[in-house]
Order: sequence, then structure tokens, then C-alpha cells
Amino acid sequence: MKEIFSYPFVLMRRLYDWTMGFSKSKHSNYALFSIAFMESSFFPIPPDVLLIPLVVGQPKKWFSKALICTLGSVIGAFLGYLIGYLFFETIGQAIVNLYGLQDYMDAVEKLYQDNAFFAIFTAGFTPIPYKVFTIAAGVFKIPLLTLFLASVVGRAGRFFLVALALRIFGEKIQNVIEKYFNILSVVFIVLLVLGFVFIKYLL
Repeated sequence: MKEIFSYPFVLMRRLYDWTMGFSKSKHSNYALFSIAFMESSFFPIPPDVLLIPLVVGQPKKWFSKALICTLGSVIGAFLGYLIGYLFFETIGQAIVNLYGLQDYMDAVEKLYQDNAFFAIFTAGFTPIPYKVFTIAAGVFKIPLLTLFLASVVGRAGRFFLVALALRIFGEKIQNVIEKYFNILSVVFIVLLVLGFVFIKYLL
């Protein structure tokens, strides 16, 4: 994710550890919802970071954790839409500039013209920065029903898949993330670039 991994690894590690800290809190479900909500419009850390230890710690609750994550993310998409629709020149543009996403914002307009539903679904399911699409949805006045349906399908598909994998494989996945975090960060950048190349040039 470009807006995440443009920061030094040390800062990323701190943000990661801060997010992970909520996994041991009695308010972890609220934290999961909140992070998923914020990530859809301005927060750089994906909610998967917190979803992973919560499901590993309570594997039988994988479904409810994925549902909480999905609900937070989908509702947060409307905040991103609102920022783009009413406050893009101030708040929205500041977010775009902070993460260096202006080029992507320019490309998203054409994607929305071609197929808004599939563009949002793709962003919701993959490592592509989701906030770019939610904010742009407001800027380009994408129908709210399209935003809602595509977000539900894309975000639920992603989070339920992650949670189910954790339910099956458990702590092994968490250990891999902890041990190879920096390497996975680089891999995530590659996936992001490939994702944008795919939607920009192949769709």
C-alpha cells in the first residue's frame, strides 16, 4: 500500500504495534470496527493487522470478527464519500497529498466512467488503497447504492477470506507476519503496484 509503505519501516512498525496493542484490550471489537472505519477514509493501517490476532485468539469467533471488520469498513466508506462530496478541496485534498495519491485520483475517474461497481469492488478486495476510491466516489458523485453494494461484496470477500484462513491455519499465519514483517511490507508494495497496473491498463 503506497500510502503506508512510503514511511520508514520504523514508523510502520510502531503503527503496526500500536494497532496490534488493541488485540489484548477488552474493547478489541470496538477497536477493530473503528480501525476498519477509519481506514476507509484516512487511516493508513489496514484492519487486517488487528483482525489477524483477534481471530487467532478466538478462532471460533472468526465469523463475527470478519463481520465487525466488514461493517466498520463499509460504513467508513460513506465517510470517505462525504469527504469527497463536500470537503474535497480541504480535507480530501489534504489526505490525497499526505499519501501522494493524486495520480491515482486522476486515474480513478476513468475507472468509474468505465465500471464504477467493479472499480470499487476491486479496491475493496485487494491491497489497493480503498480510501482513494471512497473519496473519489464522492468527488465524481458515484451513486451511493453502487458504493454500498460494491463495498459490501469487496470488503466482505476480503475480510471473511482472511478470517477463514486464520480459522483454518491459526497462529502459523500470525507468526509469519511477526517474523517477516518488513519482507511482507515490500511484497505488499509490489501487490499494490500490480493492482494499480491491472485496473489502470487492463480493465
